Amino acid sequence: MTDPARGRKTVRVIREGERVVPDVAQTPGMIREEAVSSEGRWIGVVKAVPGMVSNWHHHGANDTYVYVIQGGLRIEYGPEGKEHAEAGPGDFLHIPRDTVHREASGGTEGAESVVFRVGGGEVLFNVDGPER
Repeated sequence: MTDPARGRKTVRVIREGERVVPDVAQTPGMIREEAVSSEGRWIGVVKAVPGMVSNWHHHGANDTYVYVIQGGLRIEYGPEGKEHAEAGPGDFLHIPRDTVHREASGGTEGAESVVFRVGGGEVLFNVDGPER
């Protein structure tokens, strides 16, 4: 960010209370809090209640990178949703653009993750399920 009064770049802090829940489709059991959004990127925090299983969806032309802070995530994807990846605190996940998937939170604490999306266009498309 550039400080127009001084003509130099400044550091911006986005406090927890300043994150917003965007006006896009949400997934029951998940809260997406947007910290930064601009052309080609979305960064925020996603919180999931314990035992949550999302609907099938994809993120269009956006690659999604997830860093798990607490709890556990299981990502189901692939033909008929039979493939999966599991991640816990300290793990990263990469979900390639246009990958139909759903998330499930593990354990009794749910899950909290930092999410980065890089690409373009809409960031959430709910669908009936993966192809066979």
